[in-house]
Amino acid sequence: MWPSKKEQGQGVKVAVVDTGVDKDNKQLASAFGSGGGLSIAGGGKPYQDQVGHGTKVAGIIAARPMEGSGFTGIAPGATIVPFKTTNSEKGSTANDLAKAIDKAVAQHVDVINISQGTDASRDRLVPLEAAVKNAEDNGVLIVASAGNGGADGGEKNMWPAAYSEYHSNVLAVAASDRNNERAPFSQSGAFVNIAAPGVSMVSTVPDGGNCVDQGTSFAAPYAAGAAALLIAKHKHDEPGGKWKPEEVIWHLEKTAERVKRNRDIFIGWGVIDPVAALNDNERPTGEPKPDKRADNAAGLNIQPVSVSLGESAEDRRSRIAVYILGGGIFAVGAVAGSAIALRDWRRKNSLNTRGG
Repeated sequence: MWPSKKEQGQGVKVAVVDTGVDKDNKQLASAFGSGGGLSIAGGGKPYQDQVGHGTKVAGIIAARPMEGSGFTGIAPGATIVPFKTTNSEKGSTANDLAKAIDKAVAQHVDVINISQGTDASRDRLVPLEAAVKNAEDNGVLIVASAGNGGADGGEKNMWPAAYSEYHSNVLAVAASDRNNERAPFSQSGAFVNIAAPGVSMVSTVPDGGNCVDQGTSFAAPYAAGAAALLIAKHKHDEPGGKWKPEEVIWHLEKTAERVKRNRDIFIGWGVIDPVAALNDNERPTGEPKPDKRADNAAGLNIQPVSVSLGESAEDRRSRIAVYILGGGIFAVGAVAGSAIALRDWRRKNSLNTRGG
């Protein structure tokens, strides 16, 4: 994905506002810069992580390559600056997030990843919005997870992600599945800018090694890593100076892989594509525009039709007929195929949704 080893996010500082980041994981040990980091919640240092959540988030952003591990972060040259707002005994408050954002801005980070949020009313979050505005004024991008409360399909604002509708420096990230559709748990809303993979995400864990987890918590750092690559690439050599947060957001939206012609409340402008983003050097001037509608060669107006979740009755009948025919001819193959399907079904349904 990277043009060269020198273009992997070097020189970009990414604040991880979370449960801390474990410095003993070998893939993260060299990701920390000198100084930096702060414990807001108390009960531990920012380079310790009793929960594991922040270490997973940091790994997706900037885990270094390591022999024996096939996992590498999106921007393995970036620097991680941990801000601990949550520990094993105390969760974050909106005021904790506000303090962490202000401290991160004071330390001149380029990106702040926040994989947590609240659905409290906006008028109760004045300090948090003030901190977001402070980051906006100082040219700091905030990447925030959309939340995991989307199973009912309803819309709900999750802050700070929902500040994307009010502040130009906030990128709200939903989670997508393997089909580039919204993951079932991912929160929907008009504030969603973009989606990123959030199912079966591999990352780092405290004390070393890797694990798999899911949630918008792990979609956000995927986007933060891609943003770090863009910021590093366009930091100094641009006629108009380094790219602003809103330009980074527009570019990621513009180069996202769309499954619809327009933005929607589920995955925004589509699923982030870091390779396409890096290969497109055009500086954006505004939000993407919907794809032009293409009629067929005969000039017919194509009308939308309703679709059902899963397969239709006709699809089901065809599938069963194929299974019966296949079973009569290739019995062994059918049994093996069924076993694989059952294994995948069990694996899929054994995952627990966690994180923000």
